[in-house]
Amino acid sequence: MDSFTYVGIDTKGKEVKGSVQAETKEAALASVKAMGLVPVSVAAQNFLNKDLNVSFTKKASVRDMSLFCRQFASLLRAGVTIVDALGMLSDSTSNKGLAKSIDGLATTIQKGETLGIAMRQYPEYYDSMLVSLVDAGEASGSLENSLDRMASQYEKSSKLQGTIKKAMIYPIIVIVVAIAVVIVMLAWIVPTFMKMFEGLDIEMPKLTLAVVAISNFVKDNIIIILICLILFIVAFTIFRKSARGQAFFSYLGVKLPAISDFTVKSAAARMARTLSTLTGSGLSLVDALEITAHTMSNVLFREALLDAKEQVMKGVPLSEPLQRSGIFPMMVVHMVRIGEDTGDLDGMLQKLSDYYDEEVELATQSLLAALEPMIILLLTAVVGVIIAAVMGPMIKLYTGLDTGL
Repeated sequence: MDSFTYVGIDTKGKEVKGSVQAETKEAALASVKAMGLVPVSVAAQNFLNKDLNVSFTKKASVRDMSLFCRQFASLLRAGVTIVDALGMLSDSTSNKGLAKSIDGLATTIQKGETLGIAMRQYPEYYDSMLVSLVDAGEASGSLENSLDRMASQYEKSSKLQGTIKKAMIYPIIVIVVAIAVVIVMLAWIVPTFMKMFEGLDIEMPKLTLAVVAISNFVKDNIIIILICLILFIVAFTIFRKSARGQAFFSYLGVKLPAISDFTVKSAAARMARTLSTLTGSGLSLVDALEITAHTMSNVLFREALLDAKEQVMKGVPLSEPLQRSGIFPMMVVHMVRIGEDTGDLDGMLQKLSDYYDEEVELATQSLLAALEPMIILLLTAVVGVIIAAVMGPMIKLYTGLDTGL
């Protein structure tokens, strides 16, 4: 789908600007009309006309969406109509962008559209998984159950994200501090100590000469070094988000001994949880695999699930393509096979999800236990070399004085 920027007039005569996702300009125009707006202009987005309000609006967090789904389900169970419930949710939501989208949902529903269709107009807030569950819930008359399932999905995803962030914060902070300490030592501390030996006839150790040369280079080119560091971070970020970069880091994620266990278990937990939520809400296995595949951040797991979807469409049991992929743990393969044989695939996937959620926490602790000493040893080695280079001339000077005496 492409992004289209629109300008419209609402029922109060107020100008409204925003963006929608659509296949064609005509479809975008229809979406704008479905929101109850009179279209003034609709144009494909580019860097010149990109909707800045959307760009700078705070995106809804996983926690925001979890609260939205949980409260929405509670209001529906209490007998509140969908439109009235959306009005209450809009007033109680602190995220302005999300509140605006909820108002848009209410407007579209008042025009006679379903909640699923209304949510498709705001893909930046309501992902394909939520929309699919809402469609299934509306079709079966159990919308509140679908919303509850999605709230649980968001809550577990939030917990998993928190676990991953917790695992990465400490190493990142230590690495940043280490780089800063090394730059400060080379640019200021080493030159200060070297001034003490300028007037003395001492043959400098080779290690000291090497560190002094590096120190002089850093001091003379500190601005260039900082600019290059920033450019490297920007280039690294761009590469990581590119198709080639995603494939490269996905491959490293499953091959590097230090992080492969964490990567595989995280992917297994997300796959099992998402697939269980979707199939348990009434979606077909094929549709559930399609949606689940696009929630996977690792390209290898995404492609494996898309291939599994194609195989399932041909009548092949899900466990077979999962096993052939070679990246899913055998525990996943065995549990899926048992679920297929017993007709309780949803229940087995739920058990898998609970099991791998615990395994991810253990893998996180193991990863931290491995990273902490490695980073500390590296920092100690670098700082130790610099200190040895500074202390070398002093030791040589004191040795010479003792010999002279």
